[in-house]
Amino acid sequence: MQEDPDQKKSEQQQSKPQLPDTSPETNNPHRRLGMKMIVAMWVIVIGMLTMFFQSWQEKQYNPNQSAVISSDDGQGELVLQRNRYGHYVASGYINQQPVVFLLDTGASDISVPEVLAQKIGLKRGRAMQYQTANGMITVYATRLEEVDLGGLVLNQVRASINPNMQSNEVLLGMSFLKHLEFTQRGDTLTLRQY
Repeated sequence: MQEDPDQKKSEQQQSKPQLPDTSPETNNPHRRLGMKMIVAMWVIVIGMLTMFFQSWQEKQYNPNQSAVISSDDGQGELVLQRNRYGHYVASGYINQQPVVFLLDTGASDISVPEVLAQKIGLKRGRAMQYQTANGMITVYATRLEEVDLGGLVLNQVRASINPNMQSNEVLLGMSFLKHLEFTQRGDTLTLRQY
């Protein structure tokens, strides 16, 4: 019986120990550096895309992040854009601390979430019962020294601290809005101070 030469060659190759690849392509330090640079570039690109989409998403929720009062005739007005959910959301300040307002003409007062109230140093006043869409809740009276919405500033505004609110938005209710004239047209809300 004759041995097949191909089979013998194959058996010899299988019995040899595998040595590490020492070809110039894998041991070249420039090639390794190039691969590290490519990986670093992709990490940077993914990070930048993440930041871009986060910023875009925030802009979709709050298109009025830098809303500023304008004045042509000596009477200031603030024009807000409705967000993609149909609400008017705008950045502003309570006692010179940055907040995000959600305008709510159905709310009597400015309603501040308790967690946010603690951060900006608001004091709880007397307990009050409020009727909401979810039933009766207990809130605590407070007074805001200054409320600033895009340059429309009011002082000594009645508000409430709401321990039941889970979001960080402040409901900007009628205790602030009743001092303004507002007009809604299409997707814009124009506010003017009396």
